[in-house]
Amino acid sequence: MQALAQQAYGNVQQRTAGDKEIEVALIKQITSALENALESDEFTSASAVDAVSRNLQMWTIFATDLAGADNPLPEEAKASLISIAGYVRRETMKILSGEGDISDLIEVNRNILTSLAGPEPRVVK
Repeated sequence: MQALAQQAYGNVQQRTAGDKEIEVALIKQITSALENALESDEFTSASAVDAVSRNLQMWTIFATDLAGADNPLPEEAKASLISIAGYVRRETMKILSGEGDISDLIEVNRNILTSLAGPEPRVVK
């Protein structure tokens, strides 16, 4: 599993400094690939299958990390994110069998990106 994580994060890690930045860059990259797949005329294209598969890999790596005893997130947050990873797995299987919708995976990733961005800074006048 670590080899998958290193492979998934490898190129992104060279351009960024912290773990959060790596995660954000990876999610953005994969979400962009999913969006491109959604726009393609035919889902069976290799790029669409690759995008959906890479998204599943990413979420599997996240779930594995979250399940580790050394993960510093609060238990409630870990449980929620592991549940999301399970949802992504189920939706991916539906998509690959021709029944699901890539836009559901895109929405999940966008919501996570919004959460990682944190609250908008307040301007004090």
